[in-house]
Amino acid sequence: MNIVLLGAPGAGKGTQAAKLVEEFGTPHISTGDILRAAVKNQTELGKKAKSYMDAGDLVPDSLIIDLMNERFQEPDAQVGFILDGFPRTTAQAVALDDMLARLERPLDGALLVDVESEVIVKRLTARRCCKDCGYIGSDADASCPKCGGEMYQRDDDNEATVRNRLDVYEKSTSPLIDYYKGKGLLKAVDGDRPVDEVYADVKVSLGL
Repeated sequence: MNIVLLGAPGAGKGTQAAKLVEEFGTPHISTGDILRAAVKNQTELGKKAKSYMDAGDLVPDSLIIDLMNERFQEPDAQVGFILDGFPRTTAQAVALDDMLARLERPLDGALLVDVESEVIVKRLTARRCCKDCGYIGSDADASCPKCGGEMYQRDDDNEATVRNRLDVYEKSTSPLIDYYKGKGLLKAVDGDRPVDEVYADVKVSLGL
């Protein structure tokens, strides 16, 4: 499958992608994970991207497009992909179409995980991540339930930054819903429900 995941930050796209990867083995390509790794490793791209990410702004199209062009060449992406966090703008969507046309690998669908903004604010400001294994939990987790590691709050999960990210999403990313609807590729599920209920609808929507 070649699919794009859509939805506001914190809508649960990554959670649904992880379940698809577990069941079907399709690579989950998350620009957020790639960029955070670049920041952690202090690569040239990471240094350029960090100032945008810390403010909750979008990393410029040119940086993201170059990054994704490289990623599609890697061996694991040859069997399909689940894109999470890309495209984020209509310009990126057009660039993606061009890349996939050259690779002769058309999209099978664009899946929208839809959640109300205030629900997302509550979710993200309570989100905590494990420093050791990357487990994502909440402020109710004193330590990681999986490995016992230390839980921390990401810099971009404070309320001011979360609200800015949602504002940026509405202005820059939500037009993608109309873009993919116009192409007949949009499939939407209600993400404000238990994870397994959402996943059942995801599979139905994608014909899996």
